[in-house]
Amino acid sequence: MTKKRIGILTGGGDVPGLSIAIKSIVMSSQDFNYEIIGIRRGWLGLLGYDMDDPATHELYIKQLNPQVVRRVDRTGGTFLHTSRTNPAKVRPDDTPEFLRNSNYGIIIDPETGTKDYTDYILKVIHHLNLDSLITIGGDDTLSFSARLQKEGVPIVAIPKTMDNDVLGTDYCIGFSTAITRGVNHITYFRSSVGSHERIGVVELFGRNSGETALITGYLAHVDRTIICEVPFDMDRLISMLDQDKKTSPSHYALVVISEGAMPIGGHVMQTGTPDAYGHRKLGGIGELLSEKIKEVSGNNTMYQRLGYLVRSGPADILDRMVSMNFGTLAFQLTCKGEFGKLVGITDGNYSTVPIETVISGKRHVDIEKYYDVNNYQPKIKSVLGLPMFLH
Repeated sequence: MTKKRIGILTGGGDVPGLSIAIKSIVMSSQDFNYEIIGIRRGWLGLLGYDMDDPATHELYIKQLNPQVVRRVDRTGGTFLHTSRTNPAKVRPDDTPEFLRNSNYGIIIDPETGTKDYTDYILKVIHHLNLDSLITIGGDDTLSFSARLQKEGVPIVAIPKTMDNDVLGTDYCIGFSTAITRGVNHITYFRSSVGSHERIGVVELFGRNSGETALITGYLAHVDRTIICEVPFDMDRLISMLDQDKKTSPSHYALVVISEGAMPIGGHVMQTGTPDAYGHRKLGGIGELLSEKIKEVSGNNTMYQRLGYLVRSGPADILDRMVSMNFGTLAFQLTCKGEFGKLVGITDGNYSTVPIETVISGKRHVDIEKYYDVNNYQPKIKSVLGLPMFLH
């Protein structure tokens, strides 16, 4: 009997737990008639695969088996590598050479020459004899997964992101490790901030959702937490932090702020050109706040941006468990022919929703339940009945 072929890819930013999920899929397939194909470098692996050039085949495609994945769960990130490629929006400079003068692609922006190469992706999937895909990513990667599902490609999707902002699940791979790293680094940071009697400013990930900052600030018990859902009053916040420092026995204060936060009347701080999904790089609001604190209150500050360190290294125990179970669930759905699904967690239970859910909106912090907008602090009104990660 001919084995069915499953393609696996990881897209977008890396997080701890990706390789664990891949290994779980491969190991789950051993008692079944499936062949697992790893697609390297996310959607770029399909876009850059030249059907007539064998050199690109090894570059972008890897046969997966228990021997190949035996040790991949011992480190973080994804051993298949990743990219932020969006096949539905490819600029000329990002287009593989062999596609530039081909008949593939539809121009979607005549001014820039940007093309939609979904037609070529479908051709490569057919060429590789893939019966289905399991895609692992955030809302950008998964939005193109939803597009392919609509085009008739059988897909099961797995959510990952440190922001925990994918709609349709209460939990994404990488979130727990990011929180653990953030709390630990803030605990270390207290030593220097307290020793020098300063106000410490810690900037964390969070483009559309402030959940990473909210939960980190809650567990690290910082003085103030600024999330991207609530524009803040710069002067009032500085006054609060000045008072927090004065009343602290150790004579210091700490504030955590989402990279996507903005002051009232201001804007989200972004730099660089938009990526293939229209996102510019966020960051700098923490540094701005730090400078304003010095300017307005006269307090010396310490600013720390926790970037790649919170997404690096091995997964913590919770992310390891969720990654393994998401991978197993994705394979089980594939075996049953239940495609077009996003695996997830709802109210503490493993669940699924239609993959189109990811493109129907953004997941945000429930301000009414979890945040004190007047004091800029996490505030849990009632713990009874809440899921482990609060929402």
